[in-house]
Amino acid sequence: MKGTVTDIQRFSLHDGPGIRTTVFMKGCNLSCAWCHNPETIRSGPELLYYGSNCIHCGECAKVCPAKAHRLEEGRHVFDRSLCGSCGRCAGVCFSGACLLSGKIMEVEEVLEEVMQDEAYYHRSGGGITVSGGEAFMQAGFVAELLKRCRGQGIHTAVETNLSFPWERMEAALVHTDLVMLDIKHWDTQEHRKWTNLGNERVLDNIRRLTGAEIPYIVRTPVIPGVNDSAECISSICRFLVREGKAEHYELLRFNPFGGAKYQALEKHDAFAGAAVPDDAIMLSLNGIIRDFGLAAAIG
Repeated sequence: MKGTVTDIQRFSLHDGPGIRTTVFMKGCNLSCAWCHNPETIRSGPELLYYGSNCIHCGECAKVCPAKAHRLEEGRHVFDRSLCGSCGRCAGVCFSGACLLSGKIMEVEEVLEEVMQDEAYYHRSGGGITVSGGEAFMQAGFVAELLKRCRGQGIHTAVETNLSFPWERMEAALVHTDLVMLDIKHWDTQEHRKWTNLGNERVLDNIRRLTGAEIPYIVRTPVIPGVNDSAECISSICRFLVREGKAEHYELLRFNPFGGAKYQALEKHDAFAGAAVPDDAIMLSLNGIIRDFGLAAAIG
């Protein structure tokens, strides 16, 4: 079985317990305005062009079958409308100007890389985490990968927005030891405004996780002017106290470091220049979670 993988990150310490290998799948069904990994949204391979790294050597123009790269008076010109994301330019670009996001891989290829650190997983209580983009965009691939890892005695985790029909995710969840899920906003209209989908299915799937006794962590990326209010966090807490059974509720500080990727993809960065929530805001919101009697964390 084949899937499109953006990256495989070994020795990860922030994507679940212990030392982990995180497999980033390509493609996402949401379009969060603050996304700091915009290269993971589209499903297929995609070229990032960093013009500031270009040395105008012309090697990319020699190998590009679509003529998306060309030299004009010794200067490199890239026409994205012609680019088919074949990746040939990235293969000859040693300056780092052309980078291809997304590689088609077999489950066996991914598993082979994951298993290189098997000894570290067992010693540290770590394992594999499948992330994205959105993991369940490629639900069949993820289910097979997690099944194979479980068969090797490896702890499995999934990072997800949980906004799919339960039936689509179920085959993978059977082989998942931990789900790390997002509630990006309590109000469904605000959720739709900022991500292009409402949150009804997310909340319903949290109820299903609770009923299935699948361990999960709830997280909220704290975005300035979007969900950084006491009212929003309190509403999420009330839901979790009433209907959830999360191991803990974690707040993730807004990450502003996707700007260069937006430029490399020629996309608009809606949160360019937005302020990172300071410690006072994060600690205040974290205190609200604790006041509700929930285990709290700041990521």
